[in-house]
Amino acid sequence: MEPKVNYTLVGLFLALLSAATLAGVLWLSRTDYRGVYDRYYTYMDESVTGLSIDSSVKYHGVDVGRVKEIALDPNNPEQVRLALDLVRSTPVKEDTVAILETQGLTGITTVNLTGGSRGSPPLRSQPGAHYSVIKSQRSFYAQLGGSLSRLMANEQLPLLLANLNSLTQETRGLVDAESRENLKHILADLTQVTRVIAAHRTELADSIAQSDAAIERFAALGKQLDDRLPELLEQASANLKSLQKMTDEVARTGTAVGSVLDASRGDVAQFTGQTLAETGHLVAEVRQLTATLQRLASELEREPSALIFGRAPPVRGPGE
Repeated sequence: MEPKVNYTLVGLFLALLSAATLAGVLWLSRTDYRGVYDRYYTYMDESVTGLSIDSSVKYHGVDVGRVKEIALDPNNPEQVRLALDLVRSTPVKEDTVAILETQGLTGITTVNLTGGSRGSPPLRSQPGAHYSVIKSQRSFYAQLGGSLSRLMANEQLPLLLANLNSLTQETRGLVDAESRENLKHILADLTQVTRVIAAHRTELADSIAQSDAAIERFAALGKQLDDRLPELLEQASANLKSLQKMTDEVARTGTAVGSVLDASRGDVAQFTGQTLAETGHLVAEVRQLTATLQRLASELEREPSALIFGRAPPVRGPGE
């Protein structure tokens, strides 16, 4: 006998299962498998072409959320309001800035958050506002387009172009046939110089190699000088110390000699005034004695017997 099936219980079970499945899907779609999202607003004053709903939002290149709304600002139609759903753990600071970036050649636009220094406080919503507002900055292409637009709108641009055209025409007038001929001669001379250099490239290479070797020798000599410089300075310092010591000794010796001269100055004066005079008289007497001895020696040499018998009487002359 087959058991009876309670279709009421089966229907109730299926209804509960469907409700649980729907709740799970809704919860997962809100958290995106990573957590709860917080909504922020940002306002762009440029075209958001290429940006769409569910476009990615990156923080320094890291995917942190999605774009959930793109609309014109009700208070300022020149701006576009973007609603960004960011993971709650995203460190959005007061100096965080939102910038539109185009991904290569695909034309897909994303929102990139930059800034957010460590010392900046977290971003808070203003009183009466539903969501916090992230500051925005014009993209590179928008800044480039604005600069080109301002340049094209500048009244001085046509005048500048006219001046450039005039300068070009004047330059063409300066380059006449004679100037072109001179330029040809200059190029020919340069070609000849190049050929000469190419013909002597071996000698030039040898000269360069010799110069490199000389530079290396100078470098080695400089290195040796640098290595011996402390020793030379030490020797020079020692020599200077010895010279200073010798100078001090000479000074002390001079002082001592001066002291001795001062002490013997009286004796020197006495010697000069008295002893030298007596010495002069003695020298004169010695000279007289020497002359007498020389005459005596001469007489003895002429008449040696005179030393014993005395001098002979002089011979008388006639009539004496």
